[in-house]
Amino acid sequence: MAPENAVEPELPRGVALAWGVAANPQRGPKREMSIERIVDAAVEIADAEGLAAVSMSRVAQSLGYTTMSLYRYVTAKDDLLVLMQEQGIGLPPEPEPGLDDADWRERLRALGRAQVDVHRAHPWLLDIPIQGTPITPNNLAWMDAMLDALSAAPLDEDERVAIILLVTGQLRWQSTIERSYEVAAGDAGIDPQAIDDGRSAVLDAFVTAEEFPALRRAVDAGVFREGEDPFAFGLERVLDGVAEYIARRAGGDERPAPSPPSRETPEVTADKRVREARKSVRDAEKRLRDARRLERQAVREARARHSVD
Repeated sequence: MAPENAVEPELPRGVALAWGVAANPQRGPKREMSIERIVDAAVEIADAEGLAAVSMSRVAQSLGYTTMSLYRYVTAKDDLLVLMQEQGIGLPPEPEPGLDDADWRERLRALGRAQVDVHRAHPWLLDIPIQGTPITPNNLAWMDAMLDALSAAPLDEDERVAIILLVTGQLRWQSTIERSYEVAAGDAGIDPQAIDDGRSAVLDAFVTAEEFPALRRAVDAGVFREGEDPFAFGLERVLDGVAEYIARRAGGDERPAPSPPSRETPEVTADKRVREARKSVRDAEKRLRDARRLERQAVREARARHSVD
């Protein structure tokens, strides 16, 4: 229920359609046309060809109508994107039966797995720009589910929101990388694992212990061929950090004060000496890169002479 005296906001048509409060078109083509059919057609195109392939004319063509007929239902492509996102993300899964409300970690894991699965099913969702706090029903349902997973933890409401932003950021990064692999593999007509295998071979051939000692140890350990899933590892470390924070709060620790703002002012940033120092760093880095290139070339030539001898 809305608070008393609340002013009803003026909603963009796409958001109003998502909430089911938009006025129906006054007139239109045959009754077979509907918002639902338009969104279904747009999602089908995006799933098959990506978000860039979706246009009002393309959607209309797939339905057998003129482009102008769509505008009686969806007044702009931005509105269509809102509705496509709502359909694509769907609703979050319900908590597993028997799962304790205090088990926030497993509940967030389950929601995280579901979120990654959604992005795998509809990778074009990652191409829709993030424009602030979500305000459509399905988006809010996901936020509500993640906040509810933390409801038993001794946290303030703004801490809970900050934690779900942290977790969803990690999940979105995972989805973005996985999607990039799929696109690259699809373009090359190979299995995604073949990309890692090929790059591992390059690293093995060119990474030397003299130039990149720490990286060479990782290569020799097989990290880039058969290492642990870095995304699963990363999410668990994020959750470890959240668990430690919750434990401190449960023990009575005060909420940490925010970091003070930087003392650096625009005037200092623009200072001539700062600019000159930054240029010196860039020049030094360039000389270092050139020196390393010459070193690699010398090593290759020495190896070549040794193999001939």
